[in-house]
Amino acid sequence: MLLLYFMCVFLPIVVTNVVFYNVTTTNVKSQRLQDITRALEQVKNEFRAEVEAVVALSTVFYTDNNVNEIMDDDYARPQDYIEKYDYYLRRILNPGYNSVQNIKIYADNPTIIHSGGIGLLTDEVKRSNWYRAVRESDSSLPLLIRTRQEEERSIIQKDGEDRRDTFSIVRKIDYYPPYNKWEKIIKIDMKTSTIAQIFSNLNLTGPTYLLNDRGEIEYSTDPNLDWGSGEIPFDRVVLPERSYLFDETYEGVAYLNGWRIVSAISEDEVYQAVRSSRESVFLLAIFNIVFATAIIVWISRSMNRRLVNILRHMKKVKNQNFATIKTGESRDEIGQLTVEFNRMTNQIKSLIDDVYVADIQTKALELERRQAQLNALQSQINPHFLFNALETIRMRSVIKDETETAKIIANMAKLFRTSLTWNKDRITVAEELELILCFLEIQKYRFEDRLRYEIDVDPDVRGRVIPKMMFLPFVENACIHGVEPRRNGSRIDIRISREGEELVFSVQDNGNGMSEENVAKFYRYMDSEETIGERIGVQNVIYRLKLIYRDRFRMRVESRLGEGLFVELRVPGIE
Repeated sequence: MLLLYFMCVFLPIVVTNVVFYNVTTTNVKSQRLQDITRALEQVKNEFRAEVEAVVALSTVFYTDNNVNEIMDDDYARPQDYIEKYDYYLRRILNPGYNSVQNIKIYADNPTIIHSGGIGLLTDEVKRSNWYRAVRESDSSLPLLIRTRQEEERSIIQKDGEDRRDTFSIVRKIDYYPPYNKWEKIIKIDMKTSTIAQIFSNLNLTGPTYLLNDRGEIEYSTDPNLDWGSGEIPFDRVVLPERSYLFDETYEGVAYLNGWRIVSAISEDEVYQAVRSSRESVFLLAIFNIVFATAIIVWISRSMNRRLVNILRHMKKVKNQNFATIKTGESRDEIGQLTVEFNRMTNQIKSLIDDVYVADIQTKALELERRQAQLNALQSQINPHFLFNALETIRMRSVIKDETETAKIIANMAKLFRTSLTWNKDRITVAEELELILCFLEIQKYRFEDRLRYEIDVDPDVRGRVIPKMMFLPFVENACIHGVEPRRNGSRIDIRISREGEELVFSVQDNGNGMSEENVAKFYRYMDSEETIGERIGVQNVIYRLKLIYRDRFRMRVESRLGEGLFVELRVPGIE
């Protein structure tokens, strides 16, 4: 079972989980890399969409005939410009676009007034990077340039340089040639918060960089990089060790052509999901092993315990101990084996007990042994009884010369003939009663008036069959030990009746009786083979009753010193 467990459970589970872990690790890593790539592509597309929205807005101003006309007219009075500004420019320069921080149109027309959304091309403006980029461009296409926020009142200084922290779309307004007398440039600033929100993608946990076509950093989420202070080449940036670089390049868009978005993701962050899956796989493997092990141990112990129990009982059968297996109901193969084993054991035991031993050996030997024991016991009773009877006749003949001797001898002969009949060990109650009367007549001849007796017999029991001389020894015992010691005479009461299916014989005398110790000793003999002193006749009767009736007969003795003796014998009634 241990080999089966390791080969079919433990090793397959370990190998399966190792393969599952490798596959899961590869899949999780690939999925994570795909998520990062998609997140970076999403940032790329969202930033492009924001830029295109601002470019579209710049196109609206670029193609607006009113804007071109208003910005190109010469105004004799400031009131004339203010009237047109309030009528049209103020309304379109403050539209409240979500992606726009500020819209401003610059012109070198000296007749316009520097006001909200309108600026003059001063020398300071012409020194700015975005103006130089527009002047160097040969077309009117929009340009994406990193600039400072226009609404700041003063230039944010850091290390003596302008801090450019937003993006702007700038382009020339020269769509209508008739209105190109003056130079006009529109500058639309994108919202810094919108740009930050685009690049703060949750799946991009590492620093992200926006690079222009020259490989310089235009924007970054790296908190340790001051990207707004100037042009920083990307190849000078120190990236985290053991990191993956993800690169998305803009193509097909004039104002973003060659720009890239690069993100540096640490390997630890990529493998963090792998480690999480590793813990799950490890816990799953532990659960599978523990659960499978517990089930197999439980089944193995159950099988082993029951098989060992069957083996132990098989060894008992080998030693002729046909004990069955006591177990609960079970429907598996071992349970069926146990049931069949018990059935086989009972059949073998029944076959041996009922057929071979009981039918061939036990019955014949037991009958022969009992017959021999009964004959031996009868041979012990007869001499003892005859000796007492002859002694009585002898003593009486010496004292008196009476004719009653013939009657006594006749009774004695009858007792003698009955005791010598070996082939008849069962007689009726009437025949037993006749023997008792013969014996009492002999004792009456001996003790004369000293002996009185009374016999009460139920007529229904006279035909009942009992073992020969079953009652006579108790009557003899009452005469010898109850009458003989008393000088003033004694009385013996004999009763034979039926109670239910039992035959009840009782004899009571008023002799000297027995002590409680002797009564207790008498009962001990009933449960053992202990002898009862000189009471050979009673002892032999009890032994014969044990052989014949086993535990189906009962005997009760009641006596105290000086109060006589009462004996009751109950045996099954036999027709």
